[in-house]
Amino acid sequence: MSSTALYTDLSGYYDLMCADIDYRAQSQGIRRLHQLFGNQGARHLDLACGTGPHIRHFLDFGYRSAGLDINQPMLDIAAQRCPEARFACLDMGDFTVDEPLDLVTCFLYSIHYNAGIERLDACIGRVHEALGEGGVFCFNAVDKYKIDNRSFVGHQVSHEGSQFTFGSAWHYPGEGERQSLRLRIDKTHEGTTQTWEDEHPMVAASFVELQALLQPRFEVHVFEHDYERITPWQGAGGNAIFVCVKSR
Repeated sequence: MSSTALYTDLSGYYDLMCADIDYRAQSQGIRRLHQLFGNQGARHLDLACGTGPHIRHFLDFGYRSAGLDINQPMLDIAAQRCPEARFACLDMGDFTVDEPLDLVTCFLYSIHYNAGIERLDACIGRVHEALGEGGVFCFNAVDKYKIDNRSFVGHQVSHEGSQFTFGSAWHYPGEGERQSLRLRIDKTHEGTTQTWEDEHPMVAASFVELQALLQPRFEVHVFEHDYERITPWQGAGGNAIFVCVKSR
């Protein structure tokens, strides 16, 4: 099954798949960073917004939020969750905006959904064009050279009489600009288990490469992957939060 089919067919289960994510803590952490580095504006766009849980929190914080994603069933759920927001079914490397933004976010490592370094650079360029003076781009990323192919994370949740087991793992072959996110979903209902497995192709980049793409357009700050505390990245961890302030 292709990644698009998996995402579409299981869009109704996406929130279950992400049930262990603290969306409020992530949103609040980025809000604090925006308050520290931003222009105090409230025009916000969330890239690869999925079903909109981060947008819900930013709306509640007082932002004027919008979202884009390439998956329309996800956006249909997001629109129900966030009726005040605007949504568009677009690729993050091809969007434009009607007015300058103050904050662009991209959570859950979704920046890696760009199809190669060239498309990643195009996305960064689009974000730069969309931001107003002093605007901020915040996202999290994984360094391709620090991916442990043996690492696997997962959780279980019950829903409507079924037991779901969700698992995911990064995989990087050791060279090149492609990595993948491997997914497995088991659904058990009345003793019968259905299994979906898929592999989402994603762009791979080291943090050095990411900063090289960002620095011509932004003042770049890199922090430890901790939404509760603001700590400069120490160079050891393979996950980090990037805060990029429009510089020109």
